[in-house]
Amino acid sequence: MEITQEIRIKRGHIAMMKHPETSLYSGVMMMGTSEVVDTGCPTAYTDGINKKYGRDFMATKCKTDSEVNGIILHENLHIALRHILHNKDLFLENAMLANIAADMVVNDIIMNLKDKKIATLPPGCCHDPRFHNMNMREVYRILKEENKGGKGGKGNGSGGGEQQFDEHDFNGQGKELTEEEAKKIDARIDKAIREGAILAGRLGVDLPRAITEMLEPTVDWKDVLRDFVTSTCRGNDEYTWRKFNRRVIANDMYLPTVEDETIGGIIQANDMSGSIGQDMVNMFASELVSISESVAPESIRVLWWDTQVRGEQLFTGDYTQMRALLKPSGGGGTRASCVSEYINKKQLKADCVIVFTDGYLESDVKWDVSIPTLWVVTDNKDWVPPFGKKVFMNV
Repeated sequence: MEITQEIRIKRGHIAMMKHPETSLYSGVMMMGTSEVVDTGCPTAYTDGINKKYGRDFMATKCKTDSEVNGIILHENLHIALRHILHNKDLFLENAMLANIAADMVVNDIIMNLKDKKIATLPPGCCHDPRFHNMNMREVYRILKEENKGGKGGKGNGSGGGEQQFDEHDFNGQGKELTEEEAKKIDARIDKAIREGAILAGRLGVDLPRAITEMLEPTVDWKDVLRDFVTSTCRGNDEYTWRKFNRRVIANDMYLPTVEDETIGGIIQANDMSGSIGQDMVNMFASELVSISESVAPESIRVLWWDTQVRGEQLFTGDYTQMRALLKPSGGGGTRASCVSEYINKKQLKADCVIVFTDGYLESDVKWDVSIPTLWVVTDNKDWVPPFGKKVFMNV
């Protein structure tokens, strides 16, 4: 009986679903389709849920069962870690670096399996031990910096020779997912990983850091932002006796009404270095416009900064066109202390400050501002602000 590539992949699925170290990914392996194709796929491919394997690649490069399993696990790890769903901005900014960063993360997990018989990488697959236990955005940030310096940032091939990179498509082979479709896929992956984590826990298996990060309770940064702005801006409400509260007059109670005329301003300070892309700035501005329309602040002052404040824009009244009028400036290093210095030097007044940053800042941020401050962090979850609150922006 001929052992086809289809049979090898089926055997690989079964073997890894039974193995303690890889059973975690069983639910993800069963999601979408797994196909062996003759054309159009020189290595292997995923669109974030479906998997394709090039027949010639599997036959010539994956000589052993463990190498077949390594490629299967590689593609399913991209799905489990939601590399395609959650990192659209990186693929749009630099598709090559995003591909490499994603591959470095999943290959690190495979290389650190204790049982090398269950899954290994075929010769030539990219791997760099310095990226151990990092997530895709962390690796991308390093590769981006190295790329500026002309280093390339491709790391070391795990098997020597020309490095192999598979293909990723966040649009699903040219068909962009709707927000509702993306949410449904995201929920399915989350459910599959959580169920797998329960099984892995019973088997006493240590989970990779990239997986444990995903299992942490998530908070919608938009809800946190909205609550922060409304609570700080509405703290100045005043009462007036010029108008009685109509809701209680019928009960012979004469109480004052609330005036919102004293709502102050908002300072939005945008980090313009590192992995901050225009898509993120636009998304953040859109949410702030929505909040501003409901809170109606006197003004929104937007600061653009890197090692110093490079630009300032003041918006008042109608905020619907704010996103189109934004003029980002910067692109140097990173020093968040410059925002505090600028606010104090210019004696800027506001009800709240919102700092938008990737979280890769100087080690001793000086924040001598007493205004309530919310730090919206896009990347470095471990960073702790010197003052105020922090929320992680999960995009």
